[in-house]
Amino acid sequence: MAAGGFCKLPSGSVVVALNLPSPGSAGGFVRVLVLAQNRARALTRLRNLGLRAVYLRGNAAPPTPDEITAVLHHPDGLIWRTAPDSAAQELSQELWHPIRALLRQKAPQA
Repeated sequence: MAAGGFCKLPSGSVVVALNLPSPGSAGGFVRVLVLAQNRARALTRLRNLGLRAVYLRGNAAPPTPDEITAVLHHPDGLIWRTAPDSAAQELSQELWHPIRALLRQKAPQA
């Protein structure tokens, strides 16, 4: 089960954060942040992108204030980066990427 959590903003919207298995062959996890009107709509946004088995149970890993700021300032409200392997690496220097960079399919080589 993927770790995740949410945070309700004063405006009424919700930021959902999930650690999901990386779709690449390298393994590992990615941290995905979604801004939506409620938790159900946030999960629906991910499912509509092809991430069908996405569930949020509990609030074990809510988004940090820095993550909330990042997703609020992104025009799509849907971003990701690789998840740190341990708590010691919590302050990752990797920048946030738009979700289409994660789901992009490479064109077949001719």
